[in-house]
Amino acid sequence: MARTLLVSTFIEDAVRIVVQWQNQLYFLQAYRGFPWGLSHMFLFLNVVTMLVCSGLAIGRRNTEYAVGGLFAVIVLQGFAYGLIFDIKFFIRNLSVVGGLLMLLAEGLLARRRNVFAGLPSISDEDKSKYVLLGGRILLVLLFVSFVFSGEFTLTRLLVSAVGGMSCLMVAVGFKAKYSAIVLVAILSVFNLMVNNWWSIDFNPTHRDFVKYDFFQTLSIMGGFLLLVNVGPGGFSVDEKKKNF
Repeated sequence: MARTLLVSTFIEDAVRIVVQWQNQLYFLQAYRGFPWGLSHMFLFLNVVTMLVCSGLAIGRRNTEYAVGGLFAVIVLQGFAYGLIFDIKFFIRNLSVVGGLLMLLAEGLLARRRNVFAGLPSISDEDKSKYVLLGGRILLVLLFVSFVFSGEFTLTRLLVSAVGGMSCLMVAVGFKAKYSAIVLVAILSVFNLMVNNWWSIDFNPTHRDFVKYDFFQTLSIMGGFLLLVNVGPGGFSVDEKKKNF
């Protein structure tokens, strides 16, 4: 389930590109300066990469290649659509990258084989410590952006306090699994209440943006669930406590 949630935003994006093929071509050619042909190739490669890599991730096959392909899609789409310097886009996608790092760490721990060429002296388990540390830190960025956006109310303040503490605990790796579960619960409620794209029928463009946010949040929830599965890794308070 965690892997499926993680790649859900890529599957949704691939389907959306196919359904809105002509609109996507028009935007790239008219507003981003893509020449005819290159825009077709770019969209086709994006769709194929997202679907193939998502399938590999769900099927637990060639995880490192799946992660690499999906990471490349995030970067290339950011530049192609001119969103790389949009702070909301940037933070959300950093959180998705955090989820991809969790997926990579799970693959490293499960396969116990060398992935990074040129580092034969470092075991997969050792490498997973660094990957998990980076993944934990990046995952919590989405919630940080939530805290500092929107109007502050008493409910929002309480949720921000609980979520902020949980984010800090995830980042340092203290009771990380329980904290990740709390964040999944908060994001689930937030996603259903705020990103309810199915209730928007008066503005298709706005609905697409809200739908995009909905599936990205699902992906980040998948990253937190992977954290629950694999644990916080060696660079964490939880792991250090085992040595005492």
